[in-house]
Amino acid sequence: MKKAALVLTTISLSVSSAYAQSSIALYGIVDAGFIYSNNVGGQKLYSMNSGNLQGSRWGLRGTEDLGGGVKALFVMENGFNIMTGALGQGGDEFGRQVYVGLSSNQLGTATLGRQYDSVVDYTGGFAVGAQWASSFAAHPGDLDNMINTNRVNNAVKYTSPTFGGFKFGGLYSLGGVAGQFNRNQIWSVGVGYSQGPLQAGVGYLNVKDPNYSFWGNNANSRTDTATPTASNFPASRVISGYASAQTQQVIAAGGAYTFGAATVGATYSNTQFKDLGTVAGAGLNPVGYTGGSAKFHSAEISFKYQLTPALLLGAAYDYTKGYGVNDAKYHQGMLGVDYFLSKRTDVYVDTVYQHASGTDSTGRSAVASINLLTPSSTSNQIVAIAGIRHKF
Repeated sequence: MKKAALVLTTISLSVSSAYAQSSIALYGIVDAGFIYSNNVGGQKLYSMNSGNLQGSRWGLRGTEDLGGGVKALFVMENGFNIMTGALGQGGDEFGRQVYVGLSSNQLGTATLGRQYDSVVDYTGGFAVGAQWASSFAAHPGDLDNMINTNRVNNAVKYTSPTFGGFKFGGLYSLGGVAGQFNRNQIWSVGVGYSQGPLQAGVGYLNVKDPNYSFWGNNANSRTDTATPTASNFPASRVISGYASAQTQQVIAAGGAYTFGAATVGATYSNTQFKDLGTVAGAGLNPVGYTGGSAKFHSAEISFKYQLTPALLLGAAYDYTKGYGVNDAKYHQGMLGVDYFLSKRTDVYVDTVYQHASGTDSTGRSAVASINLLTPSSTSNQIVAIAGIRHKF
């Protein structure tokens, strides 16, 4: 028995030595809560929801030291619904992100796979919908993708090292259509800055054939075939009528400044759905657009205060104004309280109110349409969320 134990110990030490320069970590977030809305399709809603402050997930990340300051790396991240056990991101097993690549201290990081675009990377973190206010607080319809509703498939991505507080990066997604290099193509670039109390970033995103390449990039989507099928755009009337656009373009900027326990932040985005009526298919053009573009300005200001080490208070306001083919306007206010029971567990309460006016993407009078909810039957909608989040 002593000899057997000695052999096993020797083997174990050898394996540990062989993999001493590698690491793999399991991580995740489980987030669930109760929601109430005063008007969802004309009715009050009492329900439960998974992934409010952050999407529920589990993932694996790993690195291998190749020497000379170079590492191989990978990430595999699954999204799921804690209430039902269903896969998130339209049925993809690793729908949040999955990629592999190389990282150099001097040259930066290059990765291949399903990844986040530069608007998300460099400006999304400044939007309160990606912080304390919950995903319901996204800019209407998450039209600028600031809270990462959509990921990018088939993507090559580069992120630079940090130089004096600055870093930059870009992403390119190949459409993969024979003989049509630009079809379904996505590309984005961004720059970020972080030094002391100041953080800022800008990002640009350009998406060809967004109904298929951006909104239809998961397992349950209507795929782009010789006979195009129905819309993959969300039910939100803010943008649901624009699935026939040839291009979606987003220009975004954001920043935050911290003084003491307080942080003020702001974001701005300009989103355009260009050449409406270009992409043909059943249900893609219910209003009959034959050209032109739908455009939006969206501006958000926010304030958060760390009242105690355990208690965070937040308030924000967003104004989204449509122009071009339609003129819908959305006023949205957000309030939130987040209490940390420990470094890994917190409880929260958030409220989002939205008021709509003008004409929306469907050509009808705009109704309130808070992110993740079925549109209201009126111009007003409110949602309240109370939940718990645990990180591991």
